[in-house]
Amino acid sequence: MAPWVEDLRSTLAQFVSTEERIGISAALVVLALGLALYLAPRLVSRARTTLHDRVFEHPKVPDPVTDVTWMFPTTIIVRTLQVAIFVGTGLSLLWLWGFTGLADDVVSVLTIALPNLAKIGATLVLFAGALAGTNVLEEQLDAYAKNSENINAHQQGIAFRVLQVVVLLAVGMATLTVWNFEIGGILVGAGFLGIVVGMAARQTLGSLIAGFVLMFSRPFELGDWVKIDDAEGIVTDITIINTRLSNADGETVVFPNDRVTNAKITNRTKRNRLRLRLDVGIDYETDIDHAEEVAREALTDLQFVEGVPEPQVMPTTFGDSSIGLQLLFWITNPSAPRRMRAKAEVLRNVKTAFDREGIKIPFPQRELLAREEADGFQLRNERRSRPVKKSVSNED
Repeated sequence: MAPWVEDLRSTLAQFVSTEERIGISAALVVLALGLALYLAPRLVSRARTTLHDRVFEHPKVPDPVTDVTWMFPTTIIVRTLQVAIFVGTGLSLLWLWGFTGLADDVVSVLTIALPNLAKIGATLVLFAGALAGTNVLEEQLDAYAKNSENINAHQQGIAFRVLQVVVLLAVGMATLTVWNFEIGGILVGAGFLGIVVGMAARQTLGSLIAGFVLMFSRPFELGDWVKIDDAEGIVTDITIINTRLSNADGETVVFPNDRVTNAKITNRTKRNRLRLRLDVGIDYETDIDHAEEVAREALTDLQFVEGVPEPQVMPTTFGDSSIGLQLLFWITNPSAPRRMRAKAEVLRNVKTAFDREGIKIPFPQRELLAREEADGFQLRNERRSRPVKKSVSNED
């Protein structure tokens, strides 16, 4: 028992007359009511107002910090003080009226319980601070992302999650310290556990690290039309483990991030325009310059083909049955459906223009030729009979 508690009990035990005890009891009750119902609420309210005016409203304090003023639990603090005042008053009355054994038992229970209650309170304060801290970090990160072009929504989300994990780990370590756990042993055990988990989940950890690499290298973003190895589609989701594409057939293709970082990536929407190629053949007897001009005119004033840069028509190959022309044209806001529509539009327009100008588009043909003899086709039996040997006799 604390020395000041012993002094208080000894002082109250000196009053033995009933009149003295009644007077002191009345004074204690009035004092307790005044402290609990009047002074405590005003002191807590004043402390909250001072904290808000001198700290949160200070010009050097960022605006998001003012949003955590609700974390100051005025009611809880007031009720805690009131309970403490009434418990102290009750113990004083027990000692005053001679119920020393009961009062000592209550003090013993409180002596055991109060340290644990203090630890619980400290734990709640730590986690409340963690919640407030993550809110401040999120607001600050949002403000930075709005004013910066170096971070996108995906990177912002991952950065916030990483910061959130760091804050929670720090609060967890502090909580373990409050409850007198040996941090060193826990860290050693966590290290061995990390080695075991790392050996068992190398693929997952590789994808996790690759996810952070993708976050900082930024080869593509959500909504981009990309080609990864032999698969292409729209990027629908990027996590720290995998990347998801939605292709033109409505299928979802999932790539582990470690494969993405080692793959050949083609981003077709990075510059918001894409050049397409379409090959067509013309007859060897056709004037190449005329065919180029007709094809070039057929590529103008189309819905899906851009006029700038201008479409180009270039002869490329001598084929088996035709001269190859390559049509080069640009589209904007590239996507798989837009590419298909642009090629279909160009194909129809060029075919119509070639038909109008009498330009033939050859196709491979095969002719079967047979050898014809002077007397026509004949089937001849080439079978010959074998000669018969005759025996010759010599007669005398």
